[in-house]
Amino acid sequence: MQVLVRDNNVDQALRVLKKKLQREGIFREMKARRAYEKPSERRGREKAEAVRRSRKAARKLAIREGLIAGPAKKPRPQARPARPAAAS
Repeated sequence: MQVLVRDNNVDQALRVLKKKLQREGIFREMKARRAYEKPSERRGREKAEAVRRSRKAARKLAIREGLIAGPAKKPRPQARPARPAAAS
């Protein structure tokens, strides 16, 4: 995984790297590997994750088909009126 540092802006490159690692699931995997997980616990966790995924997919499908109401949309801020040009 690579992150380019532009204009010596290391802070921005770190933010981009963290976001990429988060998306890839590296942090979650590191946390899981800190301690040994028994096979029975692993099966239970994976089954719970599968149930969670299927419920989320079913909820999205129901929203898409109009069976249930979706989340309330946030009001978008109004665009600012154009400023008049300065007279010179």
